[in-house]
Amino acid sequence: MTEPDGELLGPTVHRQLRQLVLSGELEPGAPLSVLALSARLGVSRSPVREAVQQLISEGLAVTVPHAGARVAVVDDERIREVLAVRAVLDGLAASCAATRLTESDLGKLTAILATQERFLRDNTDPARDTELDLEFHTFIRDRAGNATLASELARLEAQAHLYRGDLWTHPRNRSTALREHRRILDALESGHPADARAAAEAHVCGLITRLDRH
Repeated sequence: MTEPDGELLGPTVHRQLRQLVLSGELEPGAPLSVLALSARLGVSRSPVREAVQQLISEGLAVTVPHAGARVAVVDDERIREVLAVRAVLDGLAASCAATRLTESDLGKLTAILATQERFLRDNTDPARDTELDLEFHTFIRDRAGNATLASELARLEAQAHLYRGDLWTHPRNRSTALREHRRILDALESGHPADARAAAEAHVCGLITRLDRH
């Protein structure tokens, strides 16, 4: 079997490894052996090595002396730090996006929330639910028109989903998060930057409150 072109293979391998990490299939602290991962994905070592380095740069993996790369561990203290910073930046992203979103953009966000609502009737699926949450927030930050902001938020959002508490899985938390997402969308539809900022910040602050209750 011929391996795909390197320019296409690299992003694909990174996306696959990232999903394995964010879904929990590769648990926090799990070793990221280039040899083992290349065998698992059926690709050569070079794109896997590059993908692991990308995960490290994104804060999803760390290098442990004498042990190589491992999936990063996010504990209660770390998640509070991540969410505190993310609240401010999410608010900024929503504020910037509020005056830039088109009707088509708002329709896309509405569709994401409809999918989230439909899946509330099903059991938690970490990979699926993580992907939908990231899709919602990624879409907003990418429409903010600030590349530096988008880059920093991408790291923080990914790191937040490394946390293996019940923030993302408890049925009540999933329902609450969806309501908060709807408030963000309502504020974005209004086109008022201040309202969008407040709704986005409140959502992340709500995550911190739920964390303190667990």
